[in-house]
Amino acid sequence: MTDTLVPAPLRQAAPLADGTDAEARPVFAEQRRWLGLTATGWQKILAPIAIGLIVLALWEFIVRQAGIPYYILPGPLRIFTTLIADWGTLSGSLWITLQITGLALLAAVLVGGALSILFTQSKWLEYSLFPYAIVLQVTPIVAIAPLIIIWVNDTLLSLLICAWIVAFFPILSNTILGLNSADHNLINLFQLYGASRWQMLRYLRLPAALPYFLGGLRISGGLALIGAVVAEFVAGSGGTASGLAFRILEAGYQLKIPRMFAALAMVSGAGIVIFLVLSLISHLLLRRWHESAIRREN
Repeated sequence: MTDTLVPAPLRQAAPLADGTDAEARPVFAEQRRWLGLTATGWQKILAPIAIGLIVLALWEFIVRQAGIPYYILPGPLRIFTTLIADWGTLSGSLWITLQITGLALLAAVLVGGALSILFTQSKWLEYSLFPYAIVLQVTPIVAIAPLIIIWVNDTLLSLLICAWIVAFFPILSNTILGLNSADHNLINLFQLYGASRWQMLRYLRLPAALPYFLGGLRISGGLALIGAVVAEFVAGSGGTASGLAFRILEAGYQLKIPRMFAALAMVSGAGIVIFLVLSLISHLLLRRWHESAIRREN
């Protein structure tokens, strides 16, 4: 077989007789890397979808074969049709819950980020106030939510405070850990060149803390949603400004179990979307420089 019949990439990749295939290895490495990443990407998408479809099909089969009444355990098809039929009411409640979640997460980012910077700049401040942040974190939100609702006259504000309490600590603790994780050799280098505390914070500590902050942000996104839902359960406020938690309680009282499952599905779907969005933001911010997001070359 002549070389003209062999594709150019394969001719480049053919090992030499003495084993010196230095030029061939990058070619095949690039091809394997591209194909491997493509396969891995499809696996990440298709594998959970396939498992979910199998579980839903099995659920529907069991409900139909066992003749379980829909007011005890509805099947996925009935839940889906209920979701479409009640979309007007449930979507409005979903928007209220997402508003509370988003505002609580934003407040957690602002307050948690600012306090973490202050704590790392002043150890006495950290030693004095950080234990109280721990106390706030370990106190069950269900226990203090009724007090917050009583003390705060505005229902939405009280729900926002409850959700913020749940979402606040992961950002605070992770960011403090990241700010304190800057390379000590680089810190010494900055000090050697006479860098100010602001310059060291801006050019060294904040970039080092970014992956930790983003990890805490992904955790806090789901916790903010949980805090909002739990606070809505405790508040139990009805009317047009009611979140999904109240719709779940309302459906339970009226024995509209398919509607309850539809609202639960919306809560779970919202949590998944929040996590995916925050994961995408983390990937976009870290993909060019941090080891956790850079693609391996081999």
